[in-house]
Amino acid sequence: MQRRVECDKKADTRVIFIGPPGCGKGTQAPKIKNENCICHLSTGDMLRSAITAGTDMGKRAKDAMAKGELVTDDIVIGIIKDAMDAGECKKGFVLDGFPRTVNQAKALDGMLATQNQKLDGVVDFSIPDDVLLPRISGRLIHPGSGRSYHKLFNPPKTAGKDDITGEPLIQRADDNEVAMKKRLEAFHRETAPVIDYYRQRGILKTVNADAPMTSVWDQISSGLSK
Repeated sequence: MQRRVECDKKADTRVIFIGPPGCGKGTQAPKIKNENCICHLSTGDMLRSAITAGTDMGKRAKDAMAKGELVTDDIVIGIIKDAMDAGECKKGFVLDGFPRTVNQAKALDGMLATQNQKLDGVVDFSIPDDVLLPRISGRLIHPGSGRSYHKLFNPPKTAGKDDITGEPLIQRADDNEVAMKKRLEAFHRETAPVIDYYRQRGILKTVNADAPMTSVWDQISSGLSK
């Protein structure tokens, strides 16, 4: 009850986290989620959940994937809208993994406008590529929540186990140097225009992600409070 009262007093917050794989988005997202009583929307997790739940958008996504086609932007936007309608997202959201193109960013703006909503900020996690390789090779993920750990920099309390649920952590098959270089190339090629798009709109907050986790969180909090 006390938590609900505290959350009701919070201002609505709608934020996007943009950054390359291993930059720390997955570590910081639960913090902003808990601090602001908002939901964490990871597009990959939402897509899988929608397919499993058999929603209209989930069925469309499943059909496209079964045909070997890409899941279209309108389907992803529809899945995000469905997730936003959940009670957990009443106070807002932190969106992770979307948009990846300017067209997607514009489509997201359009969908929010139909809900009389807008983004409060976009956090750009800036970090040198050569720092990410050792980071990514030690990353551990809790599949159910998306919580992220690192064997050296942010280890779980019990090796191989999620701190909250005690469930096993996994390491992604593509968390290796060869795959990482390709993912970074794709990220920079696709996402640089998105970062410029939000910079021009005046809502981009760039943080130095090559810093201790507490420092990164302080930068995010300071940037979004302005």
